[in-house]
Amino acid sequence: MPLIRTVLAEDNTLLREGLAALLDRFGFQVVAAVGDADALVAAVAEHTPDLVVTDIRMPPGFSDEGLRATVRLREDRPELRVVVLSQYVETSYAAALLDSGGGVGYLLKDRVGEVREFVEVLHRVAAGETVIDPEVVRKLLKRTPLAALTNREREVLGLVAEGYSNAGIAAKLVVSEAAVNKHVGNIFTKLGFTPGEDRNRRVLATLTYLQAGWKSSIGLPDGSSSTTC
Repeated sequence: MPLIRTVLAEDNTLLREGLAALLDRFGFQVVAAVGDADALVAAVAEHTPDLVVTDIRMPPGFSDEGLRATVRLREDRPELRVVVLSQYVETSYAAALLDSGGGVGYLLKDRVGEVREFVEVLHRVAAGETVIDPEVVRKLLKRTPLAALTNREREVLGLVAEGYSNAGIAAKLVVSEAAVNKHVGNIFTKLGFTPGEDRNRRVLATLTYLQAGWKSSIGLPDGSSSTTC
């Protein structure tokens, strides 16, 4: 099995060296280990790796330099696999990164419980999966129009987006059509689509769902360290 060529970016020298040694043990070839976002971009240009593993907070500002760098890298190389590590959820650029396609991971450092679990996530992302810490998903959902919907309403909206009629949704969910009609009415109200407008509210609701597609399709399993989509 070929080694996964990896660029590692972490400003803390001890942590960077420790992660590099760990990755070497588990089938990753660390072609560069750097300490700031500019060096990360340069290393990717020089080594054309398969995978980037980076901290979010990097010099000089120690805010979101690492995350912004990965967004730029993915714009130039959509096939590049990226895993970002953080102690907090940075929502604006996180959404841009996760919207860039598959092969992305976003992990919160204090929720990575075991070495083998972490390594498994890296392999899954390298294979093209997207793995997201559920806490990241919760924070991002709060930024979308779907945040106001209940879980059942999001489920109903998902079926609307798949083309089901209210009767079809009722049959699929094994509920009454009247219950579905109520859910659909609540969805329209919460999304701001008022009756009587010269617009198809069902189409508008579907477009809203699709616009937030990766966010709305991700489950939020309790007690899970990561979510895959």
